[in-house]
Amino acid sequence: MDSKLILLIEDNVDDERLTLRALRRNNIMNEVVVACDGQEAIDYLFGTGSFSGRDLSVMPAVVILDLKLPRLSGLEVLKRIRSVPATMRLPVVVLTSSEDVNQIEESYALGANSFIQKPTDPTEFSEMVLQVAMYWLLLNRTTPERMLA
Repeated sequence: MDSKLILLIEDNVDDERLTLRALRRNNIMNEVVVACDGQEAIDYLFGTGSFSGRDLSVMPAVVILDLKLPRLSGLEVLKRIRSVPATMRLPVVVLTSSEDVNQIEESYALGANSFIQKPTDPTEFSEMVLQVAMYWLLLNRTTPERMLA
């Protein structure tokens, strides 16, 4: 599993720490790139801004996307990911505290692969992170051609 990169787009420091701790406690040692706002995520994915010159052949195996982000909303990030052939097929898991049915529908309409409500209990949160990582890093199958198409 260690060769697959995870892009975590999360502005809440506590949720970021919980996610990283859950991965490490479960021996998931994949590289995790953390973007703290929507614009930073876009810059990373497209090699702009502070990520200018980044090797764009290295893309995340999964994007874990919060919806409530500063500078650029999670839904806007999702729109941009789906608008370009180089990123349109990246697996995107929306992970948010929102219970808004409209956000669920809009996330799927924009191409989210999954929508998960963040558990408030730290133990449940840790288990959810483990399940997401195990599925998208181990069980989900993609081909390089499909990812770049």
